[in-house]
Amino acid sequence: MEHVLLGDESQNYLLASDAGYGYICSYKDMLSRNKAGKALLSLPANAKSLMPRLVEAGQESLIMAITNEGRMLLFPLDALPQLAKGKGNKIIGIPTERAKNREELLSHLYVVPVDSSVTLWAGKRKLTLKPSDLAHYRGERGRRGSKLPRGLQRVDSVEIGGDDSPAII
Repeated sequence: MEHVLLGDESQNYLLASDAGYGYICSYKDMLSRNKAGKALLSLPANAKSLMPRLVEAGQESLIMAITNEGRMLLFPLDALPQLAKGKGNKIIGIPTERAKNREELLSHLYVVPVDSSVTLWAGKRKLTLKPSDLAHYRGERGRRGSKLPRGLQRVDSVEIGGDDSPAII
């Protein structure tokens, strides 16, 4: 068992593997009547699941994916399908062989409201990206993503928030 979730049947979650694949799933589809559980996320070779992320209903959001190599990609939430189970679609372009050897992985995955700023922490350094700055990292789902600035490519943590209340995640 990797993660434990509690929720309402109407809530949706973003499920993904560190190989760069994922999908949106409703909490209702995660429930199982079987004592042994349910196979929910199919993982490619040597991949591990990432922590599920809550998708807020009725809010225009972006998916932000960051790899351990310092590449970041943002794309609209509706570009990812809603499935009941499976592998999902490619979120960010990680070469299959590099993912299989665990050389390059999806390390951070977040659902970001469109008008929010994002603060990236790499050691003691931080970079705050306003919504206008995030436009540089926007692209189509499944693309490789743009490199973060030097010195900020090994992201340790991320803060997402508007002007009032940043949330450390």
